[in-house]
Amino acid sequence: MNLRGSRGRDEPEINFIPLIDVLLVILIFLMVTTTYQRVAELQITLPEADADQMRQRPKEINVGVDAQGHYVIDKTVFQFTTVAALGDALSKASGGAKDAVVIINADANATHQSVINVMEAAREVGLIHITFATQKTKK
Repeated sequence: MNLRGSRGRDEPEINFIPLIDVLLVILIFLMVTTTYQRVAELQITLPEADADQMRQRPKEINVGVDAQGHYVIDKTVFQFTTVAALGDALSKASGGAKDAVVIINADANATHQSVINVMEAAREVGLIHITFATQKTKK
């Protein structure tokens, strides 16, 4: 005897409406709790300090040396006679600043002695910050 009858089985369904209701309640809860967070922040008064202003960049002295051994100091052509004369020209270009940076722009075909003369002259007048300018090779 078949008491249940010949009904087919229904597929179970997932009801999304209660899920959406729960998500909306959670969303409202999160929105309300984040607005109260600003009230709970600490009020901090930062200490004050009197600091010196940032130092100026040091003076830059550009020295150019070409392949023939001619010198250009800050766009002024210099006729080389001695290392001492070159040192005097560097001293005038620095304006008495001992922290000036000497930037040597030497031609690739310039002699080593021409570059050494600039370095020696800078050392004699007390300019100890020396750097060399280069360029990237073209590939």
